[in-house]
Amino acid sequence: MTQPEKKIKSSYALLPGLLTAFIVAVVSKGLALWFPKLGILLGNTFLKQPFLDKGTKIAESRLLELSVVLLGATVTFQTIAQIGGKGAFFILSQMSLTILSAYFIGMRMSFSQNMSLLMAGGNAVCGSSAIASIAPAIHAKKEEKGQIITLVNLLGTVLMLLLPLIGASLYGSEVLAKSALIGGTLQSVGQVVASASMINGDVVELAMLFKIMRIMLLVVVVYLFGQLKKKGSTSETGIVHQELSKAPTFPWYVIGFIIFCVINSLFSLPEVISTTAHFFSGWFEITALAAIGLRLDFKKFFREGKRFLIYGLSVGIVQILAAILLIYLLKL
Repeated sequence: MTQPEKKIKSSYALLPGLLTAFIVAVVSKGLALWFPKLGILLGNTFLKQPFLDKGTKIAESRLLELSVVLLGATVTFQTIAQIGGKGAFFILSQMSLTILSAYFIGMRMSFSQNMSLLMAGGNAVCGSSAIASIAPAIHAKKEEKGQIITLVNLLGTVLMLLLPLIGASLYGSEVLAKSALIGGTLQSVGQVVASASMINGDVVELAMLFKIMRIMLLVVVVYLFGQLKKKGSTSETGIVHQELSKAPTFPWYVIGFIIFCVINSLFSLPEVISTTAHFFSGWFEITALAAIGLRLDFKKFFREGKRFLIYGLSVGIVQILAAILLIYLLKL
């Protein structure tokens, strides 16, 4: 088989999953946008076929990233100003508390230092992406990385469904408070968008700003974790490891979001551009979220074992309580 033929065959393999995700998204939009729950239900019952995996994986990752980039064309500096200094302080405090609690709980539960650091960074910053960047900096093993990615994703799934309920019961119509709770707590970009979308579009917009502020601190977290590991680890001869870790990869979609946001703030773009960007961003978003639901597998909850689940649950409870306390103290 020639190279062009292989590419064509690979492209065809994406179609079933992509089309399934889009159909679920259309149906879900007609059901009051409860798309993550519908996707989860179908993904764990009727639509578990392996041939859908390639397409739903692309829909989950690339379409959501494009949605984030296009969201930048609908946001201005004035929108960001709604978060203000209190919002920035909230993010720094929430991330610090998450890192400290995840690390010390992990060490108390006899997890390795590497796994504790990966759990801390994954929950504090941006889930799997943060774990992938932190792992080489602390010389984590492949098994440690894989186990923590699974645990962080499982925790994020639970919080994704739980936080809209907590936000609605505590904050009513207060958009900023609910946005801070979701954007400052959830692990991945997809989970933030999915959870915020269960409330309304305004919460999606502000929650993503909180989330992007966390992602922008990824480089700082990777550097600090690498320095901590370097100081605490010695070889058998007592020599400190001096190997420099590869620099973390900064997510391209965050850069794209910032560029569009700057352009939209400095220049008066035609309304058709903003409207078109909002339209495609919305449909990319709900298709990606349908794919997220289709790919979630609740059997993973029972494979990880009680000790792992207790670790994840403990960190999640601390994150929620810390966010609620900070929102109250800062009056967000």
